[in-house]
Amino acid sequence: MTDTSSPQPAKAWSGRFSEPVSDLVKRYTASVSFDQRMARQDIRGSLAHARMLARQGIISDQDLADIERGMAVIAEEIERGEFAWSLDDEDVHLNIEKRLTALVGDAGKRLHTGRSRNDQVATDIRLWLRDAIDQVLALIREFQANLLDLAEQHAATPMPGFTHLQVAQPVTFGHHLMAYYEMSRRDAERFADCRKRVNRLPLGSAALAGTSYPIDREFVARELGFDEVCANSLDAVSDRDFAIEFCAAASLLMTHLSRLSEELILWMSPRVGFIDLADRFCTGSSIMPQKKNPDVPELVRGKTGRVNGSLISLLTLMKGQPLAYNKDNQEDKEPLFDTADTVIDTLRIYADMVTGIRVKAEAMRGALSQGYATATDLADYLVKKGLPFRDAHEAVARAVREAETRGCDLPDFSLDELRAFSPLVGEDVFAVLTVEGSLASRNHVGGTAPEQVRAAVARARAALG
Repeated sequence: MTDTSSPQPAKAWSGRFSEPVSDLVKRYTASVSFDQRMARQDIRGSLAHARMLARQGIISDQDLADIERGMAVIAEEIERGEFAWSLDDEDVHLNIEKRLTALVGDAGKRLHTGRSRNDQVATDIRLWLRDAIDQVLALIREFQANLLDLAEQHAATPMPGFTHLQVAQPVTFGHHLMAYYEMSRRDAERFADCRKRVNRLPLGSAALAGTSYPIDREFVARELGFDEVCANSLDAVSDRDFAIEFCAAASLLMTHLSRLSEELILWMSPRVGFIDLADRFCTGSSIMPQKKNPDVPELVRGKTGRVNGSLISLLTLMKGQPLAYNKDNQEDKEPLFDTADTVIDTLRIYADMVTGIRVKAEAMRGALSQGYATATDLADYLVKKGLPFRDAHEAVARAVREAETRGCDLPDFSLDELRAFSPLVGEDVFAVLTVEGSLASRNHVGGTAPEQVRAAVARARAALG
């Protein structure tokens, strides 16, 4: 007697096909090796969907109970590292669904009612990215808190401020560090703003057109903590601009940390000698026993290119896609995951590294004598005495040229020698030419006066809470 029963399909969609995919295609198209990290989010989304289906009478209460029981078992298996991930089941979604069906039978098969993998994966990515953003924001705050501690400690420690890597004017090290706090504050604002657009629910859009089942998308949004639902089903399943926006914010954050890394590397060089880094952030040389290399900031500088590359990958991925979902979007996850991992690891190590910076204050002060750092103060002094600024600029430029010829600094001139450049110079000029006088004169919001640096730190601490 011939067996006319239908065999169990090898794939969730295989009924349409007359032959299985080749092993090569199976390996090429599978994503389970990297998207399994969204398993926790996939289970959360599936449970919220199942509760909505039962609430709407689309599946029975018994089906819901079976699904919840099976998902609890799967979550424990994944947590213990005992879940058997299969390449044959393509992705995280089908792996979990197949295991659920094996555990609870037909209830597992009913879970996918009213949804598609298209809106399912879009939901999972948003849930995962929302969690990642929350972690990034917490780590930025930790980095900022440690940066503020160091800035307050050195609110009055003078150092050269540079333009074009040439000594420009005196600033304090605390003021210099607060520039990076301001950058990180904007970074945090960008991630928080990005989170608002991430936190919209695609589920219910199904494959591309919505579903004919009487679903309640707002209920699912509340269950999962989304602020609102995506308003258009085609857009909801196909765009990844929220992931691109996250990578753009990450690229800016890494750019800021790369700039700070570059300065730490320069400052640590014996030719500059402004700081030293704790040994735990440095390595030695396999051949030169004297070396102490700032490997961590160097690697942060290098990893910035990696994050920038992920941004370009996602932009390029999306640029030619017609509506709606396309398989191209499988390639969205690895750049996004790698970006989040890199940013999180970098922030975690940077928060610690800031606490391991030892400042060499005398070297910073000594560098101020090498570039006529108070020349602008002398020009401003002459302007306050009544000389037009352009004339004051010219007079001080001649004084600097003469100092270069003599191999001395401006405060080394006598009063009579300074008067040779302008008769307006008085005995009070030497207070202007000191580093402390220069710093104290910039006593306004955003200025480098120690008083203002301490006030900026206090405002920042209050904002952090």
